[in-house]
Amino acid sequence: MNRRLVYGVLSVALSLYVFSGAQVFRLSAADDKDDAYQQLELFSRVLERVRRDYVDGEKLTYKDLVQGALKGMLSTLDPHSEFMELSKYEDLRQDTEGTYGGVGLQVQARDGALVVIAPMEDTPAFEAGIMPQDKIVKIDGKTTERMNQGDAVTTLRGESGSKVVLTVIKNGQTEPRDITLTRADIRVYSAKDINNRREFPVGPDKVGYVRLTQFAEKTADELEEALKLLESKGIESLVLDLRGNPGGLLDQAVAVCEKFLDKSQPIVSTEGRNASSNTQRRAFGRGRVRRMPMVILVNGGSASAAEIVSGCLQDLKRAVLVGEQSFGKGSVQSILPLQDGSALRLTTAKYYTPSHRVIHEKGLTPDIVVPLTDDEEVAIQMRRMPGGKTGLEEVLKGFDASRRDTLRELVVKDRDPQLERAVDLLKGVNLFSKRTASGSKTNAPAKPSN
Repeated sequence: MNRRLVYGVLSVALSLYVFSGAQVFRLSAADDKDDAYQQLELFSRVLERVRRDYVDGEKLTYKDLVQGALKGMLSTLDPHSEFMELSKYEDLRQDTEGTYGGVGLQVQARDGALVVIAPMEDTPAFEAGIMPQDKIVKIDGKTTERMNQGDAVTTLRGESGSKVVLTVIKNGQTEPRDITLTRADIRVYSAKDINNRREFPVGPDKVGYVRLTQFAEKTADELEEALKLLESKGIESLVLDLRGNPGGLLDQAVAVCEKFLDKSQPIVSTEGRNASSNTQRRAFGRGRVRRMPMVILVNGGSASAAEIVSGCLQDLKRAVLVGEQSFGKGSVQSILPLQDGSALRLTTAKYYTPSHRVIHEKGLTPDIVVPLTDDEEVAIQMRRMPGGKTGLEEVLKGFDASRRDTLRELVVKDRDPQLERAVDLLKGVNLFSKRTASGSKTNAPAKPSN
């Protein structure tokens, strides 16, 4: 009897032990799926196998393999995160300083190709007629199919005067064509007038016009100079054209917004996984605040800092947006230097407008949508090119024969439906304001006589 009891107790204990062991094994197996040490061991084994068995392994170094792995890892996150070697990190620092040798293109890796966000004005790419949404499928004969944004930028850059061949599929077309560009020192003014100059004329309607081509180090200062010149000529309202503006420096976007906002009004906020990424930028109240009626023009080439300015002033009812849906690039990239001189560009947060609208991958919807055809967009950019109408026939040679007559007519007519809608809107506001002011004076009580 006692022996049976002992066996029974042992059986139960053994069963419990086996069951609990199975549970521990199941849980530990689940944890192993994301165990750092286990994955690092796997990485090390692959690293050594490649070094030992790859056919050209004698040409490889551990540094080559590790940096290649880092590039691959960062490229799987999103189009804007990347591992930057020392030379690429130096290129980035040159960007912020304002001058480098290149062709003047803002691009993004998308759907297995490099998509043009926008060409920078007064640059080789712009003068060659490369347009937003064009696809670059090769650079100097090398496919861009697996090329990330950072690699593309590095490949496009080079010594001023050197040449690079881009194989481009124009937006709306299927056949690629080669475009040879000569690199130049990229340094451009970002505030332009209607004639692509910096004279800022004002017509009888008293509507001022400023186009910002990007947000560079001195954009806010250039805008201030333009506004002062326009105000000296008696403007009553303003069109701020951000079409084709690929963005740039956040501080400059904030400084531009401040010119039209009272102190402490919100401009933009950022939110990420870490508390340090959560910030809010407000107007400091520096300088003169402009309160004139304003329209902002946007399109599919308006991105990043251009969307921050547009979203802020739209949310705060400070400006009316006219045009087409913006690009939708609203993420924050932090630069994290590493001990060997390289760095990580890592997406750490997203931008939000004052009403907490997310910009990233959504873009901004204009208050008044005015769509343009592809030909109308091309014609507007062609008019801005150096030489304008005088070199029109030469520029038209780069387009299919079936489009040339239409493009020629649009350029010669000098029409811009989005700008025309913006000006009409502001003329109406100006007229209404004058009539309201006049009515107030007419209905004011007479002063008592002495």
